[in-house]
Amino acid sequence: MKDRVSKRAPRHVALLRGINVGGKNMLPMKILAEMFAATGCADVTTYIQSGNVVFCAEDKIAERLGGVITKQVEKQFGLKVPVVMRSAAELNAVIRGNPFLNAGAAEEMLYVLFLADRPSADLVAGLDPARSAPDEFVVVGRDIYAKLVTGAAKTKLTNAYFDSKLKTVSTMRNWRTVVKLAEMTT
Repeated sequence: MKDRVSKRAPRHVALLRGINVGGKNMLPMKILAEMFAATGCADVTTYIQSGNVVFCAEDKIAERLGGVITKQVEKQFGLKVPVVMRSAAELNAVIRGNPFLNAGAAEEMLYVLFLADRPSADLVAGLDPARSAPDEFVVVGRDIYAKLVTGAAKTKLTNAYFDSKLKTVSTMRNWRTVVKLAEMTT
């Protein structure tokens, strides 16, 4: 099945949540890349050890890939790992649309939470903007831009908070990783 897809197929990024962090949920990136290749993806590359996979695949393959990979990881490793997908175009739109970066915030404070689903306006309106002051966030479509003055380890703006309030799954990346992944999709 490997290399069934042309390297000219659209590029995508898969963002796995909660693997290889602090010695927990260990998942070798080589095996993860092999899983993607076996499902019909081409030009599969991983970035750092925390579950970032860049690959080429036709859109119809990419649409179902998150669920397929989640099931394979659970079957092979016994881990329940959510997978959030973005196309190269979506990731590049995230780069261009960061309101905190555009306002001059320091890049080391910037993060993006990628959501599996677009939350309703009612759910977004129910979020508490003062939950973790001076940290700030802005929800734009299926992405949450965050400026974490206190840092990712100390903020109350966590995956668990946004998942419960927005009724979806999120995974967070620092700005440096978001930029690198966007570069890898070009």
